[in-house]
Amino acid sequence: MEGNTPDGTGPMHVPFGHIVANEKWRGSQLAQGMQGKIKLVFEDGLTPVDFYLSSRSCILYVTEADLVAGNGYRKRLVRVRNSSKLQGIVVVEKTQMSEQYFAAVQKFTVLDLGMVLLPVASQTEASCLIIQLVHEQTKEPSKNPFLRKKRALISEPALLRTVQQIPGVGKVKAPLLLQRFPSIQQLSNASIQELEPVVGQSVAQHIHAFFTRAR
Repeated sequence: MEGNTPDGTGPMHVPFGHIVANEKWRGSQLAQGMQGKIKLVFEDGLTPVDFYLSSRSCILYVTEADLVAGNGYRKRLVRVRNSSKLQGIVVVEKTQMSEQYFAAVQKFTVLDLGMVLLPVASQTEASCLIIQLVHEQTKEPSKNPFLRKKRALISEPALLRTVQQIPGVGKVKAPLLLQRFPSIQQLSNASIQELEPVVGQSVAQHIHAFFTRAR
C-alpha cells in the first residue's frame, strides 16, 4: 500500500470500497461497528488522519475524551486543512459530557477552518455514518455532495443538522434559512436585517449573536 507524505497529510491509496484505518482504532467499538459491512485495512503512521475513505478524503475523529482534554485536537485539524492534497471531514462525539465544549469545536471547525463537522452520539452511530460516507465516495463527483464544492464539503443533511442547533432555529426554520443562505459562511456573515425577513427579529438576533459572540 502506498504511504502518505512524511507529515501524514498526503494522498493514500485506498482500494475501492475499503477504509484505511489508523492502527489505534483496531478493536475499538467504532471499528467493530464497521467490520462485516465494509472492508477495513489497518495501517500504522496515519497521524493526523483516523480513517481514509478514498485517496484524497479522510475522517478526523474527535472523541469525547479529546474534547474534555483541551484543544490538542485542533493541531490535527489544522494540519489536514492546510494540506492541498486532502479533504477532511471532522466527526465529533457530542455527548452529555462533551456538549459544553461542542459550540467551541463547531465554531473552530466550521467557521474558522471551513471544514465539515458531523456530530455523533456514539462510536456505533459514527460507524454507520462513516459507512454512509464511503458509499458517497463511490458516486460520480457531480452527484456527491461532499465533492461538489472544493472548500465547503458540507452535505445537505449535515448542514441542516448544524443550523438546527443554533438557538431559536429548530427543524422548521433551518430549511428556510438554507434556502436563503445556502452555506454556513453566508449564514454567519448575514446581518440581522437580512435574517429578519426569513425568521423574524427575535430569532435573527439569536442567529447573529451565535456567530458573532465567539469571533
